[in-house]
Amino acid sequence: MRAPKQSSRRAVLGGIAAGGVLAALGMHGARAAAKSAPRVVVIGGGFGGASCARLIKSEDREIAVTLIEANSTYIACPFSNSVIAGLRELKQQQFGYGRVRADGIDVIHRRVTAVDAKQRTVRLDDGKQLSYDRLVVAPGVELRFDAVPGYTEAAAEIMPHAWKAGEQTLLLRRQLEAMKDGGVVVMSAPANPFRCPPGPYERASLIAHYLKTHKPRSKLILLDAKDAFSKQKLFEEAWQALYPGMIEWVSLSFGGQVTRVEPDTRTFVTEFGSHRADVANVIPPQRAAAVASLAGVTDQTGWCPVDPVTFESTLQPGVHVLGDAIIAGGMPKSAFSANSQARVCATAVVDLLRERTPASPKLINTCYSLVAPEYGISIAGVYQPANGLLTDVPGAGGVSPLNAPKSVRAQEATFAEAWFNTITRGVFG
Repeated sequence: MRAPKQSSRRAVLGGIAAGGVLAALGMHGARAAAKSAPRVVVIGGGFGGASCARLIKSEDREIAVTLIEANSTYIACPFSNSVIAGLRELKQQQFGYGRVRADGIDVIHRRVTAVDAKQRTVRLDDGKQLSYDRLVVAPGVELRFDAVPGYTEAAAEIMPHAWKAGEQTLLLRRQLEAMKDGGVVVMSAPANPFRCPPGPYERASLIAHYLKTHKPRSKLILLDAKDAFSKQKLFEEAWQALYPGMIEWVSLSFGGQVTRVEPDTRTFVTEFGSHRADVANVIPPQRAAAVASLAGVTDQTGWCPVDPVTFESTLQPGVHVLGDAIIAGGMPKSAFSANSQARVCATAVVDLLRERTPASPKLINTCYSLVAPEYGISIAGVYQPANGLLTDVPGAGGVSPLNAPKSVRAQEATFAEAWFNTITRGVFG
């Protein structure tokens, strides 16, 4: 009778032992799974980077996502021209990262000092090193102060660029407010490519609105390094209707190329002569921001070539680039574009980490421009990968109609503000 008891005891003890082993294996497996959880680091917390970080996390909660952004407050460039013209306050352009953190993303406000694409590490200015399985670089642009002789960071305190929203935006606004009635505003616009192709022309329009309202004897001269620009017919129609004789656009062929500037006298020098300004706004040529070079994803143009299906760099495996920094073919450099690219990139990153083949995407972009507070125009496009670039889908886009009634222009201005509110809420919460 004892044998069965002993056998039963062994069975019980064996079951306990087996359970312990299984539990241990389960704990080991959990640790292994935790250790093997994919890690994604995103550099840049703008419309592209912050969107991409949140979308990756929402698509796969197991992926550990870290967002590195030097600034704790993001200042949006869309609608910043309205700040210059006194139609909007800078605080309406400012956004924090609380909602991004609430999504389970580790947000670090430091500067990146090195990227080792082979070892897949990112080093920060406090010495901390982060490892990644996939890196997303959404750095935006930097201004090429070496591209216009005489223009330096110090010169920008006299002849502001205001092409990065913030103190420069307010500086240009203060200069306009201080200018006497009858003064001359001179702007310069660079050759392509640069961020926000319609931006200089929206700015010229809204500055003209300010002058018409507050200093009607003044005028604006726009020196352009191009012979054509985005939404040109729509802008020129609006200028003729709203600001006749107030805006003078000087194209490349008629002396619009600025060969140097003289900050002490606020003078723009061209091959055809010179223009002295009471208020001077220099928008210099641009390139991908410096961190893109640290990551080794820029080519000789200063921009970043990518695979248009996954936005993976063609120069560095495992590194994805999106937004204003990339060579995007027909797709313009805009906040809307960056947000569209972030959606595609996020899905591709998750697919690649999970060993799935990313699908070929279609992306959209709409650029709204204000010509006056209740006068908006737009251009829209749909893009798809072709021959290694993003190309227009024929017949899928369009521009605002010419000769439209005021009600249509007012509706587009309303759409523009609704778009801004929607995208900033979606990106920053």
